[in-house]
Amino acid sequence: MILVTGGTGLVGAHLLLRLTDDNRKVRAIFRNEKNISKTKNLFEIMNKENLFSKIEWFKADLNDVPELEEAFIDITEVYHCAAMVTFTGSENEKMQKVNIEGTANMVNLSLAFDVEKFCHISSIATLDETIIGTNLIDETSNWNPNGIHSDYAISKFGGETEVWRAAQEGLNVVIVNPGVIFGIGFPDQGSGEIITKMKSGFPFYTDGKTGVVSANDVVSCMIGLMDNNIFNQRFILVSENISYKDLFEKICNLLNKKTNFLEAKKWMLAIAWRMDWLLTAIIPNKKRSLSRDLATASFTKDLYKNDLIKKTLNFEFETSDKFLKDIILKQI
Repeated sequence: MILVTGGTGLVGAHLLLRLTDDNRKVRAIFRNEKNISKTKNLFEIMNKENLFSKIEWFKADLNDVPELEEAFIDITEVYHCAAMVTFTGSENEKMQKVNIEGTANMVNLSLAFDVEKFCHISSIATLDETIIGTNLIDETSNWNPNGIHSDYAISKFGGETEVWRAAQEGLNVVIVNPGVIFGIGFPDQGSGEIITKMKSGFPFYTDGKTGVVSANDVVSCMIGLMDNNIFNQRFILVSENISYKDLFEKICNLLNKKTNFLEAKKWMLAIAWRMDWLLTAIIPNKKRSLSRDLATASFTKDLYKNDLIKKTLNFEFETSDKFLKDIILKQI
């Protein structure tokens, strides 16, 4: 049986859809029962409602080891998709606990229960040393301890460290580092918020670039790596590198929205993230939407290479034109 964490999130839900469609036995960990409806909604959008009942849902917290132990009974493979994302300083400790300690618990139990293989979903945020003399990043790139990192990136790097430690202790692992993931069914979280903001007329862009990829491709690569004799390697999952301006224009064109964007300069974002911090401090329960680290990252022009995964699995990625069109047509 396959164990999936984060099954109520974008990647985890798409993974459950694919695994059940392949008639594989899956157990999915959840914390909040109401969030299961998000995954069910994806199955309905994709006209796969009949597959949803194949999922064995199991309530557990990544930081509650006794609960997790029960979830690992009869498990042979693990896909660890769960992670917390926040830019609110008061929640940072919780994020570190989930993304680092939670991952440590997952790999420790995988070792204890003789799990055959473990797939960890990380992020391109953990790779920031470019190849010497270029602005390119590949799987040989390392974490730059002197670089400017968001709290989220630090937590994901810490999670990776736990996975590599478990690999040294005998667990067969693969790590994937996706770019910004776009997928159907989650308009209010992650990359879905970008489309939602474009739909509401968000007017700004920054002079930076990022790597993008579809949730479908992330899932295909994960399953391909788990099904093949590939161990203890990492793989960057990026369909293409694209400027924020081009990305926003593509989305707006598909939404039939105007594309008269204004370029946000660094000094503007310096004011914006400070204002965001101030409003968060004043308004109860308001979460940060823009941090200093996020503002800085929005001007980065590093390019991510995808040669290794393409060669290893003989894989071709969907273009952003295709997956953005598919998502927007399904969600309008």
